[in-house]
Amino acid sequence: MGLHQGSALSPFLFSLVMDGLTRQIQGEVPWCMLFADDIVLIDESRSGINAKLEVWRQTLESKGFKLSRTKTEYLECKFSDIVHEADVEVKLGTQVIQKKDSFKYLGSIIQGNGEIDDDVTHRIGAGWMKWRLASGVLCDKKVPPKLKGKFYKVVVRPTMLYEAECWPVKKSHVQKMKVAEMRMLRWMCGHTRSDRIRNEVI
Repeated sequence: MGLHQGSALSPFLFSLVMDGLTRQIQGEVPWCMLFADDIVLIDESRSGINAKLEVWRQTLESKGFKLSRTKTEYLECKFSDIVHEADVEVKLGTQVIQKKDSFKYLGSIIQGNGEIDDDVTHRIGAGWMKWRLASGVLCDKKVPPKLKGKFYKVVVRPTMLYEAECWPVKKSHVQKMKVAEMRMLRWMCGHTRSDRIRNEVI
């Protein structure tokens, strides 16, 4: 769920202000998470989320802030086949909140089905973006391969593996990451698959 900043304050100062304004209504981690102007509320039921949303809305509006109705969304995680509260809608005031299958929070894609496929794809995309920005160095034939390797390990690889230690990883995810990395390394070395050079050599 996103919270609209609605302030000209610097991000750091805004974070301090938000922390001060909302300290009394923040729940225990992980049931309520606040990072700068991004809020995540967690509950076991839709009615519970509605109650928490209303408390946050009233508290923030009493201080001159507003929850963004266009950025607020909810994700329902299905840990069993049991359906609860089919007739209850998640609302912010009178507006029905849009349900999502996944959403991005602090750089990670969270899926309602508990999988990480979208997050792996997103991290590979972020790695390629960083690789393209650094391609002037990584593809320069005048730069020694050893230096390229160090640069790659410091700049590109950490971008692809950001928060990967939290992933419930599968072999298919590892393979997908390996394929992306090998394409980058071959490009850096000036080789294609048609050169028939084994991955181990690259």
